[in-house]
Amino acid sequence: QARLVESGGGLVQAGASLRLSCAASNRMFSNNAMGWFRQAPGKEREFVAGISWNSGTKNYADSVKGRFTISRDNAKNALYLQMDSLLPEDTAVYYCAAARGSVAGSGSERYNYWGQGTQVTVSS
Repeated sequence: QARLVESGGGLVQAGASLRLSCAASNRMFSNNAMGWFRQAPGKEREFVAGISWNSGTKNYADSVKGRFTISRDNAKNALYLQMDSLLPEDTAVYYCAAARGSVAGSGSERYNYWGQGTQVTVSS
């Protein structure tokens, strides 16, 4: 069964960087768009970034634009999120997700496979 497993979360100070990774269990996601979402305590899950199957299109939430970079390596069945200039409001559980199609989008309904999440905590 296909699985997505996130790693790379942790506790950092404001202004620091983290790189999240998402490992897919098989190559079935290489033709699918993928994305990162996050959920802070007491808030709904929100879109962070998405990437099309061939990395040709990337989109970001306004709150992370210019600070976060999404990338993927289909040869390694891997998805990444480079997070720079972290802010306390970036504190959340971050989830990797695979979309049904090849085009990235911000709506969670477009995604049908989800990882278990990795905690990112940014202290002020």
